[in-house]
Amino acid sequence: MTHSLPRTLLHERRAIRTLTLPALIRLVTEIDDNGPISHQKGSLQSAFGDLTAGQLRHAIDVARDLGFVHADEQAPDRYRLTASGEALAEVYDTAARWARAYQFPDTSSDFVTRVQHTLQLSSSPQTTGSSLEPSVPHQVLAEFRQAYPRVLQHADVRCAQQGAEAGRAA
Repeated sequence: MTHSLPRTLLHERRAIRTLTLPALIRLVTEIDDNGPISHQKGSLQSAFGDLTAGQLRHAIDVARDLGFVHADEQAPDRYRLTASGEALAEVYDTAARWARAYQFPDTSSDFVTRVQHTLQLSSSPQTTGSSLEPSVPHQVLAEFRQAYPRVLQHADVRCAQQGAEAGRAA
């Protein structure tokens, strides 16, 4: 006998699955840390040399569809963060700082892994008083969800349509 998850929890998990795509995390944080990505030949590939063209294209498509990145083929800055993209970058930074402080999930984890695991942990039901209760990342994620509900609804729909792709991002 299988128990179905409450609809809101299912939506939240789908949205978290989309927000924790490794290539999306990399794209948003790269632009947040280093500024817009220009049209200059090779600038995109040099920033993400370890991602395949497919992974990078998928991350850009997701970021554009969800309104995190503005892409303008005519402007000198080809890809730049929108207000929701900047807010998401803050969620990622907060999650990574919390994870680093608690050495979660491991002492040698990289930024993307820390963000993924922390956001996935913060979307799971927690036992009150747990030593790994990510209260600060959970609060920032909840504030992001309240400020940008349309983004997360769209992420939920996109994730449901492309669930298989989400797991292979990087």
